Amino acid sequence: MRRFLLLLTIAFPLSCLAQIGEPRSQLSLGGGVGVALSKVSFSPSVVQSYHTAPYGGLTVRYTCEKYFSLICALQAEFNYGVMGWTEHCMSSANVPLPDTYSRHIHYLQVPLLAHLGLGREQQGFMGYLLLGPQVGFALGDSESRSSVWTLDEAGHPDRLNGRYAQYDLPLKHKFDYGITGGLGVQYSTGTGHFLLEGRYYFGLSDLFGAAKGDAFSRSSMSTIYIRAAYLFDI
Repeated sequence: MRRFLLLLTIAFPLSCLAQIGEPRSQLSLGGGVGVALSKVSFSPSVVQSYHTAPYGGLTVRYTCEKYFSLICALQAEFNYGVMGWTEHCMSSANVPLPDTYSRHIHYLQVPLLAHLGLGREQQGFMGYLLLGPQVGFALGDSESRSSVWTLDEAGHPDRLNGRYAQYDLPLKHKFDYGITGGLGVQYSTGTGHFLLEGRYYFGLSDLFGAAKGDAFSRSSMSTIYIRAAYLFDI
């Protein structure tokens, strides 16, 4: 299923290059900044809230055709951001603890997206859909934890369902891949294009080992992105 979803989203952006409508040939460059709200889908589960951090980078968009009223483009980005997770530390008795813990993973991410717009190409508003694959590479990671660290009688962190293997656990897979999609609005003027959008990233790879003897059978990233960007035509 993971391979099928990834192949589907790779084929979708590339289909924009098959010109069957009114051709376009417009290259746009720019950049964007925003905030990333991330979690890790653990199995067995770990109680979390969103890890929140800024992210941003460069954007290249090639508009290739207009198919009826749909403006079709292919968009590539080169982004840097800090993802991870922030825990709600609960004791084995299911009582909230003063303990705090966050893992911060520094990523270089490259989404390759189909950009399908409906509206005004120039001098006005356009709504658009984004969908495609995304790959990333972890440049490094770090942990933040409180000075208060509640232990059980055996000297282990006192956690709900005895789930503490994630602490100090090194990343096994620095290469990350998955599917991203979202919606946005663009306002075009004589000086360029201003964009505001929201996206969701669904990771298909695991951060840690997922073999039978490992602590987790799944540990994949999921992220909500809120982003503003500016592009100019060349």
